[in-house]
Amino acid sequence: MSEARVLVLDADPLPRLERLTGRAVVRHSDEQSLARLLPDADVLLVWDFTSDAVREAWPGPGARPRWVHTASAGVDRLLFPELLASDTVLTNARGVFDRPIAEYVAGLVLAMAKDFRHSWNVQRERRWQHRETEKVFGSRAVVVGSGPIGRRIGTTLRALGVTVDLVGRTAREADADFGRVHAGGDLPALLPTADWVVCAAPLTPQTEGMFDAAAFALMKPTARFLNVGRGGHVVEDDLVAALRAGRLAGAALDVFAEEPLPADSPLWDLPELIVSPHMSGDTHGWRDDLADQFQDNFDRWLAGEPLANVVDKRLGYVPAEG
Repeated sequence: MSEARVLVLDADPLPRLERLTGRAVVRHSDEQSLARLLPDADVLLVWDFTSDAVREAWPGPGARPRWVHTASAGVDRLLFPELLASDTVLTNARGVFDRPIAEYVAGLVLAMAKDFRHSWNVQRERRWQHRETEKVFGSRAVVVGSGPIGRRIGTTLRALGVTVDLVGRTAREADADFGRVHAGGDLPALLPTADWVVCAAPLTPQTEGMFDAAAFALMKPTARFLNVGRGGHVVEDDLVAALRAGRLAGAALDVFAEEPLPADSPLWDLPELIVSPHMSGDTHGWRDDLADQFQDNFDRWLAGEPLANVVDKRLGYVPAEG
């Protein structure tokens, strides 16, 4: 059998793929050369998962990769009609980012409840200002997204004493961790109960723009909204209006409709909003974890075994096991 042909859509730094030596011919591509190289590839590794180049370069009738793997949990950039209609298998980086993102969300919850931002500000002013802060224990969170990231966020918040309502695409009873998983249609009834609303859902046509003026109006004025899903989940102008009007106590966004966030965006200047540059899952060594995950899956592919993390292209995410 000839060596498999693996094409990598590059981003710096390049992935470490030493385990493919002698078993695959690895070629690298930028956005400009992708269309030319794609038809000759057996496997495409989308290392630059922020790029839309695959959508633009995907071949028409004829040869195309049999397997596409994206080094990200979200696959929304790859759900274009031509790939959906093909027999190409799509996999993602499910499992790499769960704990880091959950830690990040827990850190934001603690920072907001304990008013760390104000403490840093008055420290710089050398001003002693005693005040009271909020309890996290006993508060309530609604976590939207019942995949591994949402579930890990939920269990991490529960360890802090937070009551968690988990929301997924469909309702599930007798959940081992949360008792039950609420359906997406339950969200309007849950939002008024929440002190923390966390979005960790996949971006699909059903979830795009789900946090809009109507959703923010349902939340308590003391509630905070955190988004570690995708920027497309939020109507940003509606969030800006809600924060300026005091209809929410605060928010934290790690993802945005346009990235990098433009310098003239009003989001930068809102005092009750924490902005971070799509980094909630990126801890030291995360790229090596992504490369190892791909190489583990390559071992399965080469052996003719079922791949891990196969995306249901109709749903737009990896279905829950069982």
